[in-house]
Amino acid sequence: MPENGDLNENRLQNLRMLGIIYLYLKDYRKMTHKTTPGLFELDAIAWKLIESLQHNARLSFAELGRKVGLSTPAVAERVHRLEDAGVITGYHASLNMTKLGVPIHVWMRLTIPGGDLQISRTVTAIKELVEVSRCHRITGSESFVIEAHVVSIRHLEALIDRLSALGATSTSTVLSSPVERREYHARQIESFDKYL
Repeated sequence: MPENGDLNENRLQNLRMLGIIYLYLKDYRKMTHKTTPGLFELDAIAWKLIESLQHNARLSFAELGRKVGLSTPAVAERVHRLEDAGVITGYHASLNMTKLGVPIHVWMRLTIPGGDLQISRTVTAIKELVEVSRCHRITGSESFVIEAHVVSIRHLEALIDRLSALGATSTSTVLSSPVERREYHARQIESFDKYL
């Protein structure tokens, strides 16, 4: 049976053959540090596709092809490979919750006692709360950070009461969002290398 490193190397070789990534010879040597599991190095065309889709996920393959200089079938194949590799994880409509009648946006921190069983119960309970739009398990003194939307202070109080049954809560109300959603570009990601 192949070693885990051999499996990763085979996967990288397959992705290189498919044209998703390329590596220079200097990057090909085995490294003992500064590696990130699951990292895919993308070529310039893949980055152009990603940047274009982040800006407007509704672009047709033909429009994308004009932007990157590829045929429609080639773009479709490239995008599908990026999806299969897990680089592109989905396409979503952004909603203005205030216009939908849910104007209060909050971030809640939840601290729970106990081990794996309590964590599992908490995750199950949080998934059932329709007000919760996101939940992250985090490090530090808190256990979870939760993003939620409610229609009123009374609604917020009811949500806090439900979460308080699971553990200690702390709530912050969002006043504004100076960075609502960031689009990433190759140059930005490459600038992070100095931290490896």
